[in-house]
Amino acid sequence: MTATAAPGAAPAQTEPGRNVLRDLARAAFGPVICAVVLTGLLSAWVATGGAGTLSRVRLQVSLAAVPMRAFTPRAAASAGAATTFLTIRNLSGTPDQLIAVRSPIARHVVLTVRNGLAGPRIVVSDLAIPAHGTLTLSPFGEDVVLRDPAPFETASSVPLILTFRHAGTVTLEATVTAPGTPLPASHRANHAHNPKA
Repeated sequence: MTATAAPGAAPAQTEPGRNVLRDLARAAFGPVICAVVLTGLLSAWVATGGAGTLSRVRLQVSLAAVPMRAFTPRAAASAGAATTFLTIRNLSGTPDQLIAVRSPIARHVVLTVRNGLAGPRIVVSDLAIPAHGTLTLSPFGEDVVLRDPAPFETASSVPLILTFRHAGTVTLEATVTAPGTPLPASHRANHAHNPKA
C-alpha cells in the first residue's frame, strides 16, 4: 500500500540547514581526501631521499676578461664575435653547470666547446663545473662567445651576467684586454719592458 498526499495538502518540509551541510560535506570530501593522499605521498618521497638534498654551491670567479677583437674599430667590427677568459672555481662539494650568460653589449651569447685550435666551435647548453673543481674558459677550448657585440674596445670592462644551475646568478665586470690575451694591455707592455716584473 502506498501513501498518497491529499490533493490540497502541503508537501513535507525538510530542514534547509541539513541539506546545505550535507551538500557542503559531499563537495569537500573529494578534495580533502586528495590532499591527505598527496601529503602522504610527498612525505614518503622526501623521507626516502627522492627530493634530494639542499646544498649551497659556492663559486669564485678569479679571472674575467674579454679581449678586444682588434686594436682599431674598423678591424674590430669586421672580426664579429668576441671571446672570453673566465676561471670559475667551485668551492663546494656539489657539481654545478654554467647554463647561460648575458651581456648588455650582445644580443646573443652562447656557450661553446672546441677540440683544439683548428676545431670548430660547437654550441652547447651548459658547461660543467665539478665539485671542488675549476672551469677554465678561453678561446682555445670551452668558452663564452658574444656574437656580434656592440663596439666595446674603448671601454675598460664589459658586464657579464652568469647563470648557474644551482648557484644562481652572478654579475661581474670582465676587464677589456689586449687581443688574444687575458692580460690587460698595460700589464703586457710592462712585462715586455721589464721581464723580472
